[in-house]
Amino acid sequence: MNNRVAGMACLLGALVADQASKYWILDIYDLPARESVPLLPVLNLTMVWNHAITFGMLGGAGAAGRVIFSIAALLIVAGLGIWLARTPRRWVAVALGLIMGGAIGNVIDRLRFGAVVDFIHAHAYGHSWPVFNIADALIDCGVAILIIDNMRNRDAN
Repeated sequence: MNNRVAGMACLLGALVADQASKYWILDIYDLPARESVPLLPVLNLTMVWNHAITFGMLGGAGAAGRVIFSIAALLIVAGLGIWLARTPRRWVAVALGLIMGGAIGNVIDRLRFGAVVDFIHAHAYGHSWPVFNIADALIDCGVAILIIDNMRNRDAN
């Protein structure tokens, strides 16, 4: 399997996992009606409609925000797609696929619902992390892979 295929497989896998989880949360489990459900002492399912970007930043952008954020995300995905087409490194291709799939999943939410569907709420020892979704987690994993790959590659040179 070449790197482009691996990256595109990760993109599709990330997108399917994200959209399937949101379908289940909204249409099967009906989390909006339940609001918040404890799963573990450190983990809840909590319904949040995120009209902003990461961690609620730029939330005051209103209706124009969903268009602006969607266009920006798709431009970034296009740039990452060019990087994916050119990379000789398998882990970079995998990371880019995860990031692109997650970003596209959140764009679908913005266009479909006007906001991103967030529902994973981690908390421990009095600290509460911002509520997120599978797409966000996959984007973070992709970025972590890129950082680790860059550090390993830098050490090898």
